[in-house]
Amino acid sequence: MSKPPINPKHVLILGAGPGLSSAVAQRFGREGFEVTLLARSERNLTEVAERLRGENVTVNTVTGDAADTQQFRETLESIAAEATPGVVIYNACVIAPADLLSVDVDFLHSTYAVDVLGAISAVQVFTPAMREAGSGTFIATGGYASVFPWWEYASIALDKAALRNSVAMLHDQLKPEGVHVAGVTITGPIAPGTPAAPEVLAESFWDLHTQPQAEWTNEIYLDDKAEKKTVTVTLD
Repeated sequence: MSKPPINPKHVLILGAGPGLSSAVAQRFGREGFEVTLLARSERNLTEVAERLRGENVTVNTVTGDAADTQQFRETLESIAAEATPGVVIYNACVIAPADLLSVDVDFLHSTYAVDVLGAISAVQVFTPAMREAGSGTFIATGGYASVFPWWEYASIALDKAALRNSVAMLHDQLKPEGVHVAGVTITGPIAPGTPAAPEVLAESFWDLHTQPQAEWTNEIYLDDKAEKKTVTVTLD
């Protein structure tokens, strides 16, 4: 049975918030994309959606919590049942202090569900229709901790490393089928009015989506000055 069609002018942002996600939504919205935002907090979604609608972006909102893996999967499947977005961006992340000598193992399970397993579920739900269509983009937001692990934030260091490796593997696996899986790794603080302002970083997501297929890379790496490097992570 054929999968529901993909909508190439629809972007789904998972883990949406008022900073980077909002800027990415605005960037795609300027290109005529319909935007769907998913987050745990309906209040935060409403605030971001209203701001985007004020800029003439078509916005839908969905609540969902990646920490609840079954419920999150069902929410994603309900979105895909209508039409698969042509672009899916995974920006969900838990940032909290944790060191390996004292952290509760259950906490590590919960952060891994949000930081890694949610992204894998999204790939499993949305890329079948992309593969059938021979087109689609999946982008995950990475971070400094995958490159420079810091013991006081051990959970995010472990999780971002796993996410980065997942992206590299999925890139190689799905590229032959016309699906571009990539990551944006940001190693510096995101702050308005700096080289790492959300609206500046949002360009990297657009750049990955619009890369010619012959030039597809699995990562854009932004150093602490937001200087862009297009790289390919290998697992050899």
